Amino acid sequence: MIKKIIVACLLASMATSIAAQTDTAMVRKLDEVSVKQRKSEGLTRMGGAVNGSELGQDELFRAACCNLGESFVTNPSVDVNYNDAAVGARQIKLLGLSGQYVQMLLENQPVTLGAASPYQLGYVPGAWMKSISVSKGASSVKNGPQSITGQINVEYLKPEDEPGLLLNLYTDSRLKTEGNAMGNLHLNHNLSTEVLAHYERDFMHMDENGDGWHDSPNLNQLHLQNRWKYQKGRYIMHAGIGYLQEEREGGQLLSFTDNPYRVLIDATRADAYMKHAFLLNSEHNTNLALLASGSLYSLDGTFGLKEYTDRQRSLNTQLVFEHDFNSIHNLSTGLSLNADQLDEVLSTLEYTPGAYAQYTFKPTYKFTAMGGLRVDHSTLYGRTYVTPRVHLKWVPTDWLTLRASSGKGYRTPHPLAENHYLLASGRTLVVNNVKQEEAWNSGLSMAFYIPLKGKTLTLNAEYYYTDFINQAVVDFDSDPTCITIADLDGRSFSHTAQVDATYDITEDLNILAAFRYNHVMCTYDGTLMEKPLQSRYKGLVTFSWKPMLAIWQVDLTLQLNGGGRIPDHLDADGNLVSGEQFNAYPQLNLQVTREFRHFSLYVGGENLTNYRQKDLVVNAANPWSSTFDPTLVWGPVHGIMAYAGIRMNFWKL
Repeated sequence: MIKKIIVACLLASMATSIAAQTDTAMVRKLDEVSVKQRKSEGLTRMGGAVNGSELGQDELFRAACCNLGESFVTNPSVDVNYNDAAVGARQIKLLGLSGQYVQMLLENQPVTLGAASPYQLGYVPGAWMKSISVSKGASSVKNGPQSITGQINVEYLKPEDEPGLLLNLYTDSRLKTEGNAMGNLHLNHNLSTEVLAHYERDFMHMDENGDGWHDSPNLNQLHLQNRWKYQKGRYIMHAGIGYLQEEREGGQLLSFTDNPYRVLIDATRADAYMKHAFLLNSEHNTNLALLASGSLYSLDGTFGLKEYTDRQRSLNTQLVFEHDFNSIHNLSTGLSLNADQLDEVLSTLEYTPGAYAQYTFKPTYKFTAMGGLRVDHSTLYGRTYVTPRVHLKWVPTDWLTLRASSGKGYRTPHPLAENHYLLASGRTLVVNNVKQEEAWNSGLSMAFYIPLKGKTLTLNAEYYYTDFINQAVVDFDSDPTCITIADLDGRSFSHTAQVDATYDITEDLNILAAFRYNHVMCTYDGTLMEKPLQSRYKGLVTFSWKPMLAIWQVDLTLQLNGGGRIPDHLDADGNLVSGEQFNAYPQLNLQVTREFRHFSLYVGGENLTNYRQKDLVVNAANPWSSTFDPTLVWGPVHGIMAYAGIRMNFWKL
């Protein structure tokens, strides 16, 4: 009943939006349009001291981009991989480390994950996103101490955007179908509102390798948001509420056995946020802001005979003050209070009050120094900790930009909540009490802008080193009958080096080429070993062809993912498999887009090389045995997949 009421309100709001637009529409006739230049495809570098890149809608539309997890197909810095073949958990990897060490932000407000961690990438619809910013290394201290390898900030479409309606429909050869509707309305000069709706469902049970298991679970997701903006004089307010419900159905296919091993995940989330900003002095950019966000998340999981239940309540608040003394000196200070309660096997409650100050020194456009320091106290661990970070940017010449950064990061782990998908394994899961995670991250980058045949070749080279003081380690190797999560006992570190180049071959054709090398080591049972299920390198080449008239666009992406180590485990007969490696594998994606006046059609294919991991599940025929394991996933789950979609824009009908 609640769903029907929400959907009815959504449709009524959109109908009102369209009617209001029709009544107030104004038509301007342009006698002539002359296109002189268009934005180059490829990476857009951040302009400040922090090293990173930005992906706008033009970049996101180069792939199907159904959700955040599918938004990094053309990005050389971020990997997205499946964690297992049972619940379809997907994870970002940045600087060779898992997404737990990347701080997720939604419009510059921290997102609390916990049990939602394995599914968070699917909770952000691609059609809602306006841009994504990826910063590398220990980022700004403004949003907390959690960023160790970087931050990913997602910006949604805004209520203050031009009023109207956007629709996006998508389907693929696996009969995954989704629809998105984004409508906004300007109620008056000061107040505007927006409704975002997303629904997706899988209609086919896929088993490409014929082992009797879902290659990935079937999804049924409904996601709604209502957002508002009010601005009058020097006061600005943003606020919104959201609701998400998702069901995942995986495990054995019912047609293969009378007693199937079922994997069922039911999750719901309700969230709200508000931002109040007071512009005190426009000449010195002096402003005061109060930000708050909260969420209620519940998850009920069934893994064969195992049950897992989680209830999480989170609240994040910030009070921020910023002031430019002049064009050279900037100061940002703030207070924060975070509360996080997690109820699973045991209940934990953590309050984290904190304070920070960040100073930026920019004497000329050639040099920028940004230093930050924050102090936080955790009631869960009973400790106060200090987070220092520094970023430097130097432009010695017009064709060279140098950046350096170093800083510390802290993180409160929730070992069972964040890794509950491991319950699907036949191995015994042992979860120890773990301490707060703590690590240093340092990096260097060089960006070259080289004139070449009347155009600019952009070449970037970077290196990052992450060194853990303490870490919650997921150990597959020490005992092949167990998976243990415990504190680090030894060393754990990551070396990552990347080179990428972007060049416009012609006015219509852009190429991006990149290569990244990862050297990630961790101590397991007293032995320093290569981290398992991690590709040692990645090569990426993308081509984007788009004529100046922008009627057609063709995007081609080729990836080469390096080999890596498979952890020790038992085979179906109970024999130890040790020292196994997986080989490098390619992936090829292609998309063709045709633009029309008020809509665009796109068709494409993913993994056209048809490479996929053959044995996704160890001992799939006997899921009730101790040697059953669906968690050793390192490669593509699906083979060739075709898709098609339509994006409709009703701004100016």
